[in-house]
Amino acid sequence: MSPADLRLILAAVLGIALAVGLIVKGRLHPFIALLCGAFFVGLAAGLPMADTAKAVQKGVSDILGSTGLVVALGLSLGAMLQLSNAASSLAKAALKLTGVAGAPWASLFVAMLIGLPLFFETGLVLLLPIVAAAAATLPKSANSDATKLRLMLSALAGLSVVHALVPPHPGPLLAVTALNANLGRTMLYGLLIAVPTAAIAGPLLAMLTARGVKLAPPMMEAHDLGVVAPRKALSLFIILMPVVLIAAGELRQLLPQDMAARLGWLGAASNPVIALLLTNLVALPLLFGRQLRDARIQDAIWTDTMKSAGAILLAIGAGGALKQVLVSAGLSDLLARLASAGTVSPILLGWFVAVCIRLATGSATVATITAVGIMPGVVAASGVAPEWVVLAIGAGSVFFSHVNDPGFWLVKSYIGTSTPDTFRTWSVLETAISVIGLALVFGASYLL
Repeated sequence: MSPADLRLILAAVLGIALAVGLIVKGRLHPFIALLCGAFFVGLAAGLPMADTAKAVQKGVSDILGSTGLVVALGLSLGAMLQLSNAASSLAKAALKLTGVAGAPWASLFVAMLIGLPLFFETGLVLLLPIVAAAAATLPKSANSDATKLRLMLSALAGLSVVHALVPPHPGPLLAVTALNANLGRTMLYGLLIAVPTAAIAGPLLAMLTARGVKLAPPMMEAHDLGVVAPRKALSLFIILMPVVLIAAGELRQLLPQDMAARLGWLGAASNPVIALLLTNLVALPLLFGRQLRDARIQDAIWTDTMKSAGAILLAIGAGGALKQVLVSAGLSDLLARLASAGTVSPILLGWFVAVCIRLATGSATVATITAVGIMPGVVAASGVAPEWVVLAIGAGSVFFSHVNDPGFWLVKSYIGTSTPDTFRTWSVLETAISVIGLALVFGASYLL
């Protein structure tokens, strides 16, 4: 390892530590702290100030361009579901079916089902308002922060597991193509690994991590607008509409070419931004009816949305800046070179490379892209089934979400935990998914 490599690793470690210290000890807003960490990394690693500034701008624009509109539209839809009492109505109905004890398990499996066709961020902004409403309607004897958090962590586990392990999510699908794996077998193996992983990392682990955690008040203020809750079937239609649009767009790719061409509009509608925008436009009249023209309702929807969106978007944008500076400085390339120099199992090597890049850059997608870029030759030479390497890389790509991951701040804002408690709950959950997933992949690769 050259002196330049050591300098880069030291700069990354100190930059991330600086951001964490400014947030936890200095009580600075994550937006400012993460930007300070990003500029420190760039300058300490030897990047010119102008290049560091360009990397910061690119990181912010990339993450807000891909995620910002999804978050904003999801927040507005969540506000509509809450203000119309649709969310609480559905949540009460679900709790009658499951009871308090079964609620975390129901939350887990609904998240896995809904999350299959969705990006993680889309599933998060769609599902967590319903889960939060369910938590708020728990009986007083069970209405504690720990019980509420168990419901939300279970939903997050379901969303994260299918995002990491089950195609057609972009990460696993990219790895399937790069490693020439069989898509059908990868999906089957992924589901076999995903279900027990989600069960352990979700409801079971949350029984430990949720203890003693205090939740902040909800992002959106409570309003009594006198809106009568819509029919449950109508509320469910609103929630499932973007899920169906996005899933239909994925299925369109499997149709014959001439039929797929005639359904070109479906491909456009499956874009998460378009799907959520259409759902917002449909939800307004269906959830509020004639009351839609009431200025109080309009103010409540958009004021709550914009207040919540501002803080969230600033934090995830700065997280994207830190990630991009680390990538531009060459850290992901360096870690890939170091990891590929050894002779270890391709399954373990793929997981380890993804873990290193995930820790360094905070991006599951960058971790997956980097890992699959160095693995094809290793997989071909070893003779191991590429499907297992795909799943190992997916498991490694979600290891220990922390301050350079924009998703860390999105989750923190939605579930209402402090920064230390987000480490204790969300970061531990992601690490459990990664480690349990690897263990199950290893075991299953010898049995199947």
